Amino acid sequence: MKDYASYSFWLENSGDLTPRPALDGSISVDVAILGAGFTGLWTAYHLLQRDPSLKVVVLEAEIAGFGASGRNGGWCFAGFPYPPLELVDEYGRDAARAVSLAMYDSVDDVGRVCELEGIDAHYAKGGELEIARAGYDLPKMEEMYDEFRAIGLEDHYRLLDKNQTEERIRVAGALGSFWNKEGAAVQPARLARGLALAVERHGGTIYEQTRVTDYVPGPLPRLDTELGNVSAKVIVLAGEAYLSRLPKMRRRVVPATSHIVITEPLPDAIWQEIGWGARDVLGGFGSAGGYLNHTADGRIAFGPYRGKVPFNSTITDALDRDENVFEHGRKSALEWFPMLEGVRFTHSWGGVLGIPRDHMPIMRYDRSTGIAMGYGYTGEGVATANLSGRVLADLITEADTDLTRLPMTTHAPVDWEPEPVRWAGYSLVRRGRYQINEEVERTGKYPEKPSIPQRLWNMYPPRAWRSIWKMGGQD
Repeated sequence: MKDYASYSFWLENSGDLTPRPALDGSISVDVAILGAGFTGLWTAYHLLQRDPSLKVVVLEAEIAGFGASGRNGGWCFAGFPYPPLELVDEYGRDAARAVSLAMYDSVDDVGRVCELEGIDAHYAKGGELEIARAGYDLPKMEEMYDEFRAIGLEDHYRLLDKNQTEERIRVAGALGSFWNKEGAAVQPARLARGLALAVERHGGTIYEQTRVTDYVPGPLPRLDTELGNVSAKVIVLAGEAYLSRLPKMRRRVVPATSHIVITEPLPDAIWQEIGWGARDVLGGFGSAGGYLNHTADGRIAFGPYRGKVPFNSTITDALDRDENVFEHGRKSALEWFPMLEGVRFTHSWGGVLGIPRDHMPIMRYDRSTGIAMGYGYTGEGVATANLSGRVLADLITEADTDLTRLPMTTHAPVDWEPEPVRWAGYSLVRRGRYQINEEVERTGKYPEKPSIPQRLWNMYPPRAWRSIWKMGGQD
């Protein structure tokens, strides 16, 4: 059996990880869900809240919370992969506003369920603070604030100058920050593991170490495994990056790696010097790449932006270990907080997140095929997966709600390009992002003569990429 505790600090500190029994033979149920991560578990939980009579089964290849749900940065915040003005341009102001409001509700729903179900996930709603460490990023922050003002939600955000930022936290080189009050820190593996127990308490069944090999749409859709098949009225595909292992989904979502390093518990003297008291989740705005978490036991988790896209979407444990990225993370943490000199980093780990072709999350249910799906959060999945679960639960139970009218419910998935174009193109774009980040941090200015990868990254907003690279098919 795998040593599941070794896959992240979060999993190591989330209690008993003994796998649940695997599927043993073929069965029939009302709803069968692929994946016991956040999307699958939230879908199961909210389905059972809406209709306790449903027979809901979740199939998981490893254990609940094994993937991104047990390895992410613990950011439960109202960040949506699609920028507000992109949503306005495509779906209108009301739809863009509705998406943001739904995301705010998701942050609160996570906290509400933790309290209701007794899930000790270290949930702390202190907001989300993004730090600008280069002058180039300050006008970009103002533009972001203006996007939310354009949809009437500016009260949820604040622009902080250098002095105001230092009053909240002392980051070396900070010039200003962008604060979002709709953010919470969580211990993600404890959230996933606790949510799995809640699903079982409400009548759901979770089969672990049961890998789905294919799905069959139709009047009686089916999930296939080597241990038996599960027929259902509704099938839910909720495997995020791991959906790329299914032949029918290989070009729908690309797995990309993300890595984290974490310190030992810090003494009070260092915390007083840092001044990070509210447990806001902390990140770098624009070129100041990185995402950070102030854990409940007094550590700093630091995730550097140095991920990769594996060729042919091949996900292996080897992707989790990248010593160059880990060293970059430790170095970056010291650049942010020089007072960490001499502090020991106790853990380092990685995992994969899922990226759809146009960065628009998918939350759909096709009654004609019996297939529902929720995926594609581009690294912003802790709260977005909760939204996905609530949306899918409403769609499947035929509720007519504000959630079922969100644009993600009708958005057509876009295929990625075939290999090797996908791998080469995306790797080039990500390289451009890293080069720009490094130069802006070093000089405070955008490159005067950007390289080809840097130019590609500058064109990367979803709308631009759809118009330039629209070679994949659509449903």
